[in-house]
Amino acid sequence: MRGGTTPWGTVLSAEENFQDQVPEPVMADGSAFDPAHTPFILTEDQVDGRGNPFGLAGNKYGWMVEVDPRNPQDYGTKHTWLGRYRHEAVAIHAVAGQPLAVYSGCDRKGGHLYKFVSAGNVTTPTDKANSRLFAKGMLYGAQFNPDGSGQWIPLKPDTPVDPVLPSQVVGKANTGIVMLPNPDRQQGGYIPIGGDAEALAFKQRFKTLGALYEGNPTQQQGVILIDAHYAANAAGITCLARPEDTVFDPKQNVLFIAFTSGEPDEEGGPDQQIFQGPNQETPYEYGWIMKIREAGEKPATTEFRWEMIAVGGEPAQGGLGFTNPDNLEVDPQGNLWMVTDMSTSKQNLALPSRADAKRSELTSVFGNNTAWYLPLSGANAGQALPFAIAPMDSEFCGLCLHPNQRTLFLAAQHPGEAGGIRQKMATETRQIALQTTDGQGFMQSREVPIGSNWPGKKANDPPKPAVVAIYRQDGKALV
Repeated sequence: MRGGTTPWGTVLSAEENFQDQVPEPVMADGSAFDPAHTPFILTEDQVDGRGNPFGLAGNKYGWMVEVDPRNPQDYGTKHTWLGRYRHEAVAIHAVAGQPLAVYSGCDRKGGHLYKFVSAGNVTTPTDKANSRLFAKGMLYGAQFNPDGSGQWIPLKPDTPVDPVLPSQVVGKANTGIVMLPNPDRQQGGYIPIGGDAEALAFKQRFKTLGALYEGNPTQQQGVILIDAHYAANAAGITCLARPEDTVFDPKQNVLFIAFTSGEPDEEGGPDQQIFQGPNQETPYEYGWIMKIREAGEKPATTEFRWEMIAVGGEPAQGGLGFTNPDNLEVDPQGNLWMVTDMSTSKQNLALPSRADAKRSELTSVFGNNTAWYLPLSGANAGQALPFAIAPMDSEFCGLCLHPNQRTLFLAAQHPGEAGGIRQKMATETRQIALQTTDGQGFMQSREVPIGSNWPGKKANDPPKPAVVAIYRQDGKALV
């Protein structure tokens, strides 16, 4: 669950992985599946379906929620015009006298980038009355073209059905998977489409998004918002490589997006022409950071230009040295700060040989998750500079740079997730085949702690998640 803050001081919190707890699919009228569709599971390693014992309706979850932290009577408002999907983050573009633009990504393999544009205009960006602008507008999905151009497609009843083709997306075999609304609208939900002919037949049967959903146009619009991911697939919105964080920099008038992983799964994958490695590899696990500039730098425009400004991966292969970028922060100079989101299961694995290793095993060379500084101007522009290393078995998140640039706040999640409490300073020596920046191979003997005692300073302390503040002892700006 992640969100962001608005220029007027409220907090937007994202309901992200709701699909593990309540049913994600809905009927053609937007009503929820029976809670039994997502059974309650409680084992030693898994707790899922928590909504099932309470009979929770799945269509009530997966929204962006606004809360005013200064108002103790504000219990949160779900802004349905922002769509229901696996929200990971939010970015605000607020300009006086123009509509409000709100960007958010769907954190899944094959997820989309969305933009809400308000019907009304912003008065003063810091005015709390701007919260009313969430109540009416239009939700758009981003369609990326290989030439660096793009357009925002409205998700509304009269939008033509033009599905993403399985051949367009990365798949585990020769073709990818695209999830489309179930053609049997009486059954509702969605089905996997694995061939272009099947997708084109779907297009012939359903001419517009409104044909997929029941009710009058107003009711159909509501269901499209509830079923946003699958409606977006049907409308041809580009499938992406797990869009995680979105940050808008008003000084540069650009949107930055972190794409965490280019691998596919059984529900989808990213567009093969947009998400390639430094040597046109696809699938490509290590991630990207993209910059988007709206046409005319206006929030409500329907055209944009995009550019990949950083690519993950090993330097010997053309990457910048990090993997799986996640949360982003922009400093006053327009430079980026970033933390990585490498799965605990992939960290510090033994890699005695690269020859027979799977792509997922190669991720182990990156060690722990990390924080990075990416200058976008000056002598070091285009580089990625490591700044901090996360505790064992943890993930950094929530990075926030103080306005005076002297302190960076970071949260370390679930330290010791795999190894638990580190007992008696236990370590294990693992052989890991690395490469120099020019591609020469060598073997590293890495002493890997088993479990964690962080942030404690004594042996056998239990690991705890915590927020840290990083600053220079001389009191100067970090960079």
